[in-house]
Amino acid sequence: MQENIKDFKTLSIKIFIKNLVIEFLLTLILLMILSILLSSTNLSENIINPSIIFISAFSILIGSFFSSRRIGKKGILIGLLQGLTYMIILYLFSSISSGNFSLNISSLIMILISLICGIIGGILGVNILK
Repeated sequence: MQENIKDFKTLSIKIFIKNLVIEFLLTLILLMILSILLSSTNLSENIINPSIIFISAFSILIGSFFSSRRIGKKGILIGLLQGLTYMIILYLFSSISSGNFSLNISSLIMILISLICGIIGGILGVNILK
């Protein structure tokens, strides 16, 4: 019994990390598409911040959906952790690259949206039939 729990936890961590990597790859691909669209069309630069929030939220939704779907339980917790981990990593990288470790209202909104999308993805992943 103890071995099964340990195996489940190890598998869950592997699934979690794999989907975290998928989230960042999806974000990277979508940001590249956004940059191509911005440079090759007349799109306004005013869409950059909302687009980044949408892309991050979408990536978290997808990652938390697949994590909780594979793990099969605790969708809210898995989704919340998936969104929180994504945001911590993103915040650390962006803060290090910019040299600015401050939080502003835009950052807090992005964190809140990411957590909500993670929870929604986790709930959907557990409850949608496989």
